[in-house]
Amino acid sequence: ASRREAGECRRQLQARLVEMESLRGAHQSLERQLQELEERHNAEAAGLQDTIGQLEDDLRNTKNEMARHLREYQDLLNVKMALDIEIAAYRKLLEGEETLFNMGSGGLPSLNSLPSPTYSFQPRSFSSST
Repeated sequence: ASRREAGECRRQLQARLVEMESLRGAHQSLERQLQELEERHNAEAAGLQDTIGQLEDDLRNTKNEMARHLREYQDLLNVKMALDIEIAAYRKLLEGEETLFNMGSGGLPSLNSLPSPTYSFQPRSFSSST
């Protein structure tokens, strides 16, 4: 009975050793998978950090470009306003000259029948140094 019990204990021990080796192999396999997943995750995170850095650079460049365009637009708007003021001043001068001319040339009816002149503004291209 003791030999049978000892044999049974050896078989159980062998079964437990086989089971333990099997579990050890499964554990090592899971450890490798975990390490591979961590490496992939770290590589993906590094790639995403690079993408974020590039997007932040693009955003910064776009903001700078927008600021530059805004400054150029404001410069052009200032030039336009100055030209509008000059045009208004010249128009006033010309209207005053016409009035003087019309009052002084009462004997020339053919000149009075001419249509009043119209003035058009042709914009020039300006390049900004900013």
